[in-house]
Formats: sequence, structure tokens, C-alpha cells
Amino acid sequence: MTIKEIQEEIIDEFSMFDDWMERYEYIIELGKSLPLIDEVNKEDENLIKGCQSKVWIHAAIENKTIVFTADSDAILTKGIVALILRVYSNQSPKDILDTDTEFINEIGLKEHLSPTRANGLVSMIKKIKLYALGYQSKLA
Repeated sequence: MTIKEIQEEIIDEFSMFDDWMERYEYIIELGKSLPLIDEVNKEDENLIKGCQSKVWIHAAIENKTIVFTADSDAILTKGIVALILRVYSNQSPKDILDTDTEFINEIGLKEHLSPTRANGLVSMIKKIKLYALGYQSKLA
């Protein structure tokens, strides 16, 4: 699936919920399916700066796409990172860099997070884009 298709799928899923408590529960459920980072990759260079909780994101190249794994010490944040990785994992660096993050606004996520969690969300996406930038030059 393309990034855009995955984003549209997420928008559709979130539209099924009547209120934000249901959406938070769904995000927490997503966190349970997060492809977990290997313990050896829980190092400072993979730690997301500006996040209220600890979040690690690791990237590796497989068949010219970037595969992300992650973990967090907070259940809601784990779900947020799972949602983000669902969009960007197994995509090419170019596609990651060329895609906007408008779906986050469309599902209302950013406005329903505390300022520190919203900051962390922006930092996660920034880290993913930095990984994509680094791998794009290696694959060129």
C-alpha cells in the first residue's frame, strides 16, 4: 500500500469512533501490535528528543524500503508511535520525504494531545524524516 492509501485507511478507521475516549482506546490497542525495537537499539541515538515519555525509533533498510521498529515506556505514546510507523514503515525514503502529515490533523490527533505529547509526535515524525533523508543518499 502507498503512504497515502494507509493514511486514508487510518482516517476511515478514526471516523468510526464517536468520541475521543474510544479513539484513545483504539490508539492504545495499536500500541500492543507495535513491532518492538531490539533491546540493543534502545540507545541514546534512537531516543526521541522532546518527548515527555521515552520513545525509541530504529530504522533499517530492507529491499530499498525503510523498516522501523520502536518502543515507548508509556502506553498511549506506544500507540501513537505504532500509528506513525504503520504509515511510514516499509516505504521508500523518497516516498517518506515526499509525504505530508495532514492525516494527523484530519483525525484530530494533534489537537487532542497534551502540548508535550504533541511535541513528541512532531519529534517522532522529524526523526523518521531524518532517517529517510540519510537512507535516501545511501541508496542513490
